[in-house]
Amino acid sequence: MPGGLAPYAADASRSRGRRYDEPPAAYRGEYQRDRDRIIHSTAFRRLIYKTQVFVNHEGDLYRTRLTHSIEVSQIGRTVALALDLNEPLTEAICLAHDLGHTPFGHAGQDTLNECMRDYGGFEHNLQSLRVVDELEAKYADFPGLNLMFETREGILKHCSRSNAEQLGDVGERFLKREQPGLEAQIANIVDAIAYNNHDVDDGFRAGLISLEQLNEQPLFKAQYEAVQERHPGLEDRRLIYEIIRRMIDTVVTDLISETQRNLDEQKPRSIDDVRKAGRPLVTMSEDVGAEHLGLKRFLNQHLYRHEKKLEMTGRVQTVLRELFDMFLRDTGTMPAEFANKAKGLDTAGQARVVADYLAGMTDRYAIAEHERLVG
Repeated sequence: MPGGLAPYAADASRSRGRRYDEPPAAYRGEYQRDRDRIIHSTAFRRLIYKTQVFVNHEGDLYRTRLTHSIEVSQIGRTVALALDLNEPLTEAICLAHDLGHTPFGHAGQDTLNECMRDYGGFEHNLQSLRVVDELEAKYADFPGLNLMFETREGILKHCSRSNAEQLGDVGERFLKREQPGLEAQIANIVDAIAYNNHDVDDGFRAGLISLEQLNEQPLFKAQYEAVQERHPGLEDRRLIYEIIRRMIDTVVTDLISETQRNLDEQKPRSIDDVRKAGRPLVTMSEDVGAEHLGLKRFLNQHLYRHEKKLEMTGRVQTVLRELFDMFLRDTGTMPAEFANKAKGLDTAGQARVVADYLAGMTDRYAIAEHERLVG
């Protein structure tokens, strides 16, 4: 097996391939090629100025969508290597998973979905696929980035039946109720591991959550006590970092062990067996999974819904809503690239073009456009 891959790992030689045929690269594997195309994409560069939790201009030390994606990739690669799975594919999916995210984080996505309610809705996973399949304009021979099937499959983490019916090959698994490959399953779960832990760091740095609150969470408390015992009196900045890196290690170690146990029990012989397993095989143990979920719920209540965070959320939602209404009323106010696409389309088609334009904006660009057009 090339690269020492497990028999159930994704293998480019048995892939469903690309949407448009291309000759193989001289010096890179197909999934390495995908990773490189993602890194060189315009959408990837824009992630540096898109919100993770805190709007980009609120501070230059907080995570952005770009740094988050890199952190997801780092964890994903570790897990893939430990399980003899396809590391370049895992990395590509992790780096691409947020390419379609709006400015202003989940507040932006919720607002754009509300604006698009009568026109098919908006979901950032679908938009990420749309970015790599259609919107990136780099190559003379095809639209988008022409990524491998398995990369595209991993980007699309979830999908409604109605949308799946329109997506061809990449939508089939949702209609057949099958699982994606293990590399896609890794990318899905390590995304949550990364933001769970790093949002703790940013929330504490911002002063919105305290050590006392965090110590109510078993996953945090166990590592807090271990660090205090080994390094009594450690200042808060290094204390938090030491706790977070230990939490990540705890959860990732458990994820690798439990996934290997699932594989030993299920005994898949190919990626097709993984797809037909009936459940995800990349999982945490019940106890650690419960602690991980508890931390996620804590952050949802105490960080994402903090009054200072909600105050900013309300402002940026107004920015996106007013921009959407203005551009839909007069699509000619968008740049020529988007205005030309909107010509001759019905209202739903024009709304999708407006959504493409808004979703591609960075935080700072959306704010600047709002100030220029609305005041």
